[in-house]
Amino acid sequence: MGQLRIPAVFMRGGTSKAIIFHRKDLPEDQARWDHIFLAAMGTPDPHGRQLDGMGGGISSLSKVCIIGPSSRPDADVDYTFAQIGVTKTMVDYSANCGNMSSAIGPFSMDEGLVARPDGQDGVVRIHNTNTRKIIVSRFKLDNG
Repeated sequence: MGQLRIPAVFMRGGTSKAIIFHRKDLPEDQARWDHIFLAAMGTPDPHGRQLDGMGGGISSLSKVCIIGPSSRPDADVDYTFAQIGVTKTMVDYSANCGNMSSAIGPFSMDEGLVARPDGQDGVVRIHNTNTRKIIVSRFKLDNG
C-alpha cells in the first residue's frame, strides 16, 4: 500500500493524546483502518519509541479516535476508540479511553460536527461505539 493523505487532528484529552480522524476521511472498508493507524503511530517499534510516527512510546500516547455523525437519535456524534500497541502490532477496539472521551465534545464543535451554542456552555452527546454507551460532554466555551 502506498502513502495516503488523510486529514487528522492531534489532540490532548486529560493525560492522554490521540490522533483524531473524521470517519468520512477513512476508507469505507474498516479492515483497512488498522494499517493506517499503525503507520500513523509508528507501530510496531521494537525500541518502544515510535519515532517513525506520532505515537509517544507509551500507551497513553498511542491512541486513535474516529468521529462521525451519530448512528443513534440520542447522540450527536459516534466515537470509536482504538488503542494502538507500541512494540507490538496491535489495534484494540474493545474498550474506551475516558481521557480522550473528554476531548471528543470540544473536537466535535471545533470541527463543525455539532453547532456551537451562543452564550452558553457546550454540550455534546457522544455515542461510544466500543461500549455502546452515551457520554454527555459539558465544557466551557469562550463567550459561553
